[in-house]
Formats: sequence, C-alpha cells, structure tokens
Amino acid sequence: MYVVLLAYTAPIEEIDYVLPDHAEWLTRQYERGNFLASGRRDPRIGVVIIARPMARGKLDAILATDPFSVKHMAAYEVIEFSPTRTAPELRSVNEAVAR
Repeated sequence: MYVVLLAYTAPIEEIDYVLPDHAEWLTRQYERGNFLASGRRDPRIGVVIIARPMARGKLDAILATDPFSVKHMAAYEVIEFSPTRTAPELRSVNEAVAR
C-alpha cells in the first residue's frame, strides 16, 4: 500500500482552476480500483491519497497523469508501507493479512 502526499507548489488560485480536472482524474482512479481514499490536507497545502497495493512503477505512471503533475503544480512524496494490522473493513485490500 502507499500513502501519497501532494504538496501544492502553485498559488491556491491556480490550484482551484485545475481542481475540476484533478477531481475527474481521481474519479477514474477509483473506477479502476487504484485508490482507496483521498482528501485535502488540513491546512489546505495539498492532498493525501491512499493507494492500494500495486507495483511502484504503475503508481508512478498513474501519478504522472494527474493534472497537478502534468502542469507542475504539486510535489509528490510516495510512502510505501506493508500494513501488518488492518481494520476489518480494509482486510480485503490488504494483501499482507488477507492470506
């Protein structure tokens, strides 16, 4: 699994202009089963995304298509982790404990 931290590098007014495109991109990723959760950081300095387990290269390719990435409006930090404990609601997406 991955936690992806996006930090805006553009003024918030420019972020707001691209936000509808980013929201459509997020919708496609949920439809494809790539993401489990996402939302704004508080304070509003970026976004947090939780991605399901996949090859790191695949995740990098997905993130490269985010409009914020395409327009160089955010910096991305990807944190890979292997959850050893999971709430019952998430066990089906945690390969480590689903076995």
